[in-house]
Amino acid sequence: MTEKKSLIRIGLVQWKMTNFADVDSLLNRAEFFIKSLSGFETDFILFPELFNGPLMGNFNELNEYHAIRKLAEYTETIRKRFSELAVLFETNIITGSMPFSEGGQLFNVGFLCHRNGNTDMYRKIHITPNETEHWEISGGNEIRAFETDCGKIGILICYDVEFPELSRLLAEDGMQILFVPFLTDTQNGFTRVQRCAQARAIENECYVAIAGSVGELYNVKNMDIHYAQSAVFTPSDHSFPPDGIKAETIANNEMTLIADLDPELLKNLHNNGSVKNLKNRRKDVYSLFKTGLAGA
Repeated sequence: MTEKKSLIRIGLVQWKMTNFADVDSLLNRAEFFIKSLSGFETDFILFPELFNGPLMGNFNELNEYHAIRKLAEYTETIRKRFSELAVLFETNIITGSMPFSEGGQLFNVGFLCHRNGNTDMYRKIHITPNETEHWEISGGNEIRAFETDCGKIGILICYDVEFPELSRLLAEDGMQILFVPFLTDTQNGFTRVQRCAQARAIENECYVAIAGSVGELYNVKNMDIHYAQSAVFTPSDHSFPPDGIKAETIANNEMTLIADLDPELLKNLHNNGSVKNLKNRRKDVYSLFKTGLAGA
C-alpha cells in the first residue's frame, strides 16, 4: 500500500435523476463528473444510492418487482466501466449503489473501485419497508472496513447509517472516513439520514460524507421524487467547524462538492479531544460485537 497522504480530498456527486435512453448515456454522464472531479486530484468520488434508477423507465410496462430486476442486468456493465474510470482518472470511486442479483435473491450493492484496478463490493444491510414491499430486496450481512491507499474507510448505504452499531464496529476496525450514498424522496426522509450521519461523525470521531440524488422522474414507478443536500460532516471539537459541517451542497440542485480532510486532526482528537467518545466508553457495563456471517 502506498504512503498515506497528509490531506485526503473527496468529491461528492449530487446527481440529477433524469431519463436516459440507455446505459451508455448514463455512463457518459457519470464519466463527465468523474473526469471533472479528478481534475482537482480527488482521492475519492462518491455517487448516490440507486443513481441508475432512471433506466427503469425503459421497462415501465413491467411492475416494480420485475423492472428492478431488469435494471440489475446493467450492474456488471456499470461496475466494469467505473473500475476502468477509476484507473484512467487515478481516483477511488464509491459507485453509490445498484441492484445485484445472486442466488435467486436481489441485493442493493455498490462497489469500491480502487484506482489500482481492484474492486470491493458492499451490500446494504438494513432494507427499508419500501424496498421490501415493492422490490423484495434482501439484506447483506457483512460489516467491514476497506483498506485503501488513503487509509481505512467504511461504506454504509442510506438506511444503514440510521443504525449506530454498524459505524461503531467500523470505527473499532480503524475507519477514518464513512461514505454514505443515499436516496430519499422527502425532506423528512433526508433529515433522518442527515442527522444520523452527523451523529455518527461525533460518536465515532470520524468524517462522514453523504451523497444523494435530486429531481423528478415521471415515468419510473416507485422512484418519482427525490430530495438531497449532500455534505461532509466532522466531529464536534475545537479543531473542526463549530457546526460539524465541513462542506455541503445547495439542496435539490445538481452539483458537485469537494472537501479536504485531515486524518491527523482525527488522531489528535482521539488523544486530546475535549471529550473522548471512543475512549470513554464503559466496556465494563456494555459491549458490542458482530454476530452475523461474512459474505452475502
